[in-house]
Formats: sequence, structure tokens, C-alpha cells
Amino acid sequence: MSPLDPATTESAWRVFLVFLRLGLTSFGGPIAHLSYFRHEFVERRRWLTDRSYSDLVALCQLLPGPASSQVGMALGLRRAGWPGLVAAWAGFTLPSAVLMILFALGVAGYQGIVESGWLHGLKIVAVAVVAQAVWGMARSLCPDRLRAGMAFVAAVLTLAMPSVVGQIVVIIFSGLLGRWMLKIEPVSGQSDGGYPVSRRTGTVALVLLVLPLVLLPVWAAASGSPLAMLLEGVYRAGALVFGGGHVVLPLLQTAVVQSGTVSTADLLAGYGAAQAVPGPLFTFAAYLGAMAAGPLSGWAGGLTLLAVIFMPAVLVLVGVLPFWESLSHRKDLQASIAGVNAGVVGILLAALYDPVWTSAIHDRWDVTMALVAFGLLVVARAPPIVVVLLAAMAGWAMAR
Repeated sequence: MSPLDPATTESAWRVFLVFLRLGLTSFGGPIAHLSYFRHEFVERRRWLTDRSYSDLVALCQLLPGPASSQVGMALGLRRAGWPGLVAAWAGFTLPSAVLMILFALGVAGYQGIVESGWLHGLKIVAVAVVAQAVWGMARSLCPDRLRAGMAFVAAVLTLAMPSVVGQIVVIIFSGLLGRWMLKIEPVSGQSDGGYPVSRRTGTVALVLLVLPLVLLPVWAAASGSPLAMLLEGVYRAGALVFGGGHVVLPLLQTAVVQSGTVSTADLLAGYGAAQAVPGPLFTFAAYLGAMAAGPLSGWAGGLTLLAVIFMPAVLVLVGVLPFWESLSHRKDLQASIAGVNAGVVGILLAALYDPVWTSAIHDRWDVTMALVAFGLLVVARAPPIVVVLLAAMAGWAMAR
């Protein structure tokens, strides 16, 4: 793997600041996060092309773990090396993790925040953000009728199979369809950048990913320790759940119930609060760690479980990236990748309806707000943070 090009690198500190701003403002769940990332790194900063970004999104959607966080870590790795990976993860993750730990430590007076008007405004602006991403990605990744048709087929199949497994099937099907039907000219010139991960490093990462899946259950069974059961359950959730976000809830619930470290009532209260903070929903694990009864609790418990649930996502990403990078440049896979790109557009189109639209739009005023936000983003090209703040204030005003 070639080293990073000095002309296209950033300092880890700058990467941290960019992702910190996103971590403080990226409401709306993983689909919206990917939309914010696309605007920031493809359109605004031009760190990579739309095609390279979509390739990365397709890869991370195929991997277990939080897809948006993995995309962010890969972008940090691409731009600033290994310190950049850590900086991107910390900037995007720590704001919501700190909020969740604070909530666990006593900020229970904000339990009604989930029903507040400003939060509803943030859900509405997520509709506009995702719509903007679908529009932009469709124009660049579905330039002909065949790929546009593939995107619509992918959207229909995704809506017909509303599950993580269904999304994986759609991505695989789109790749096979692209290989059979598309004629893609080889891309001339050099790649717009790579990831500084060797195949040897990737292999080591995959081994380190599997070891805890074997050793932690043995420790838990042999010792009967609630701590061992908690760590095993949280690591397993991060390593084996596809789709991230809400999908991880039942696995985390099983982990804390079996270990007896967090009550069901406290778990549900924290999960409700997690909907009101920006950043990845995986930071719910920080809340569970801070609430846990036993040797780990408070800040130490929160940060420990935060690291445990994200560690598999880092290892599987690092393990797969060097092989994906080389395979993606093979001539016989160009058409497959183009098909996957079209499928990703279709999946985003389906997600625009469910869950983004269905959870945010309830009446004509919501539709009006979404259209105004979309116009500000696409026509006026207003900064997303400005549109987010305006939507939050409008939602608060309408709820009064």
C-alpha cells in the first residue's frame, strides 16, 4: 500500500476539529450522518470523489458495526494516517458519549426531551439532508437509464425486505447485476488516494477481531463474573450486529440483563435519551457503562464500554480495507462496484421514506418545513449547520 500523499494530508488535530463539529451537529441517525459526511468531505472539502465515497459507504454497509462511524474513521485514516483514524473517531463520538454519561450520572430531568419541539425540527431537517444526498449521488452515480433503473429496483427491494439482511442482499444483488449488465470503461490515471494499511496489518487486525469472540465467552463461563459477562455481551454486540444503530439495542439489552448490571427501566430511559443527542447511537454503550453496578461504573465504566463496543468496528475496518482497496481496482470488478454504487443510491432512496420520512413527517406543516430546508440546502446552498439550527427553532416555535 502506498504511503499517504503529503499534498493531500491533514494534521490529526485538524481532522479532530472537523469531526468534532460534525459530532456536535449530526442529528438524524446513520443515514443522515452519511449525508452530512458527503456534503463535508465530497462537496465542500473535496477530500475524495463521489465515487470513492460511495465505494467506502458500500463497504462499511457490508461490515458489522456502526457504518457511519466506520466511514468517518476510514476518512480520518485516509487523510491523516493512524492518528487521523483516532482523531476522527474521537471527534465524532465523544460529544454524544459525554452527553450520555452525564445523563447516566444524574441529568434525569430531561427525560421529556424526546418529545420536544426542537427535536422534531431536527428530525424534519434530516429528511431534507437525506433527500439532498439522494439527489446528488443519483446525478453522479446513476448517469444512465440502466443504473437509474437499478437504483429504483434496489429501492423497491429494500422497502419489500425492511431488514439489515435485506439491505445486504440488495447490495450483493446490485453488484452481481452490475457485473452482468454494465460496461464500464477502466478508470484512467491514479486513484485519488488510498488507505495506509498493509495486508499484513489487515490480517493481524482480523485475528485480533476474532480472539475476543473466543476468549471472552470462555472467561465469562469459567468465572461467572458479571463484569466478564458484560464485556463479552457488549463486544459481541459490536462485532456481530449488522446495520448498527437501533439493531444493537436487543443485543445490548441481553448483555446487561444477563449480567444484572443495569435495570430494564434504566436501559429504556437511556435509550430514549440517546435519540436526542447527535452522533452515533453506539454511544448508548457509554450510558450503560456509567449506569452499571459493579467494579465498572461512572466515567470509567462509560468510557470502557464505549471502547469495547467500538473496538470490533475498528478492527474489521482495518482488516478489510487493504484487500478492498486492491480488489476495487481490478478491471473485472469495475462493473460490480458501479452496480453496488447504484444499489446504495436505491437504499438511500428507500431510507428517505422509511424510517426518515415516516418518523418525521406527520402533517402538512412538517412537509412545508422539509421543503423549505431542502430548498435552503440545494438551491440556496446554505450551510447545513444553519439549516439545522433554523429547523430546530422552527420546531420549537411550532410546538408552543
